[in-house]
Amino acid sequence: MSGKTPTLTERRKAATQLDIARAAARLFTEHGAQGTTAEAIAAAAGVAPRTFYRYFRTKEDAVAPLLVVGADSWREHLASTPEGTPLLKAVEDAIRTTISAADAAPEFAWTRGLLRAASGDDSALAAVWHRVNGESETRLRPVLARLAPETDQVTVHLVAAAATDAIRISLEMWAGTEEKAAPVELAVRCFRGLSGGLDVSRGR
Repeated sequence: MSGKTPTLTERRKAATQLDIARAAARLFTEHGAQGTTAEAIAAAAGVAPRTFYRYFRTKEDAVAPLLVVGADSWREHLASTPEGTPLLKAVEDAIRTTISAADAAPEFAWTRGLLRAASGDDSALAAVWHRVNGESETRLRPVLARLAPETDQVTVHLVAAAATDAIRISLEMWAGTEEKAAPVELAVRCFRGLSGGLDVSRGR
C-alpha cells in the first residue's frame, strides 16, 4: 500500500469503472458473454459507448474492476496485521476474514456467474480472470515482504503464489456448486496444502 490518497478525479474514475463492471457482470450472468455487447453494457451502466472504450478495450475487460475489489480488500486486511504475527498465520487469518465477509459485498454476488462463464468456452473472460490473479499475486509480494522482512525473496514469492492460488482454486470450485456460503474453509485448506512445505522460520 502506497498510502497515497486518491484524488477526486481518480475516485470518480474508479466509481465509473465499477459501475460498468457491475453492469457487465449482470449482463454476462443473464445472457452470457457471447450474448452481450459492449454497447449493451454501456447502456446498462448509463454511460456512452465512447466512455466504455475510454476505460476498457473489450467487453470482457470490463469485469476486471469487479474481480479486483476482493483482492484489494484482502491485501489491505493483511497489511494491517499486528506486528509479530507469524507470516503463514497472518495470511491464513486474512483469507478467512475477508472471504467470510465477502457474502455481504455486492461485488461477490456476480462472482459465481462470471467464473462459470470463464470456465466454459469463453477464453477471453478466462484470460481476464487469470490476469487479475497474476496482478494480485505481484501486488501481494511487497505486503508480505514488509510483514516478514527477514524472510528470503523466494519464500515471499512462494507464499504469494500459494495464497493467490488458494483463493482462486476455492472460488473456482465453489462456482461449480450451488453452495451459497463463501468457500472460507476450502480456501484455508487450499492455502495450507500449498504452503505446507514452506519454511518461514527465518521470518516472523
